[in-house]
Amino acid sequence: MSLSLIKTPELTYQEACEFFEYKKNKIEFQSKIKQFEEAVDDFCKKTNQEESNKKLRGENEGAVTHNFADGLYIRTIVMPKDLVVVTRIHAKNHPFFIMKGEASIFTEQGVERVKAPFHGITEIGTKRVLFIHEECTFITVHRTDCLTIEEVENEVIAKSFDDLILSAPETKHLENLIKELEGTKCLS
Repeated sequence: MSLSLIKTPELTYQEACEFFEYKKNKIEFQSKIKQFEEAVDDFCKKTNQEESNKKLRGENEGAVTHNFADGLYIRTIVMPKDLVVVTRIHAKNHPFFIMKGEASIFTEQGVERVKAPFHGITEIGTKRVLFIHEECTFITVHRTDCLTIEEVENEVIAKSFDDLILSAPETKHLENLIKELEGTKCLS
């Protein structure tokens, strides 16, 4: 069956190939970031620097404040200069704001050096490595009905990339695309 017979005619062959290339890059980045975390774990164990490892995992990342307002969870974190942080896996889309400072953000798209004021959208499945050039104040905002930090974290943070769930229509659409594109050069 040719790609032109897919029920969503607005998707072109080129767009489908670009999507699969994007997914391939994302998977490669996820693998590399896992390798980075494992290397940091090993290094910290060998050199008795467990506290440094906590910093890299974002467990001991700086001054954090939490606020709730009308179905929103607002998290503010102040990160000191020269800190390296590996973020958690984001399970929901949400905005973030850099109110002060400068940081390099490493993602599957590459490295972006940003300076306050700056804002962006964190997409589901995002995991980043941050290097803080100047003390930074980050604010994230999450839509939630949860009322405790623990409940919010369970809702907005995935324990692994395998825990991420696409909605049924997205999954069905992707399954159809995969079936239609099997055997084409963009999947090889």
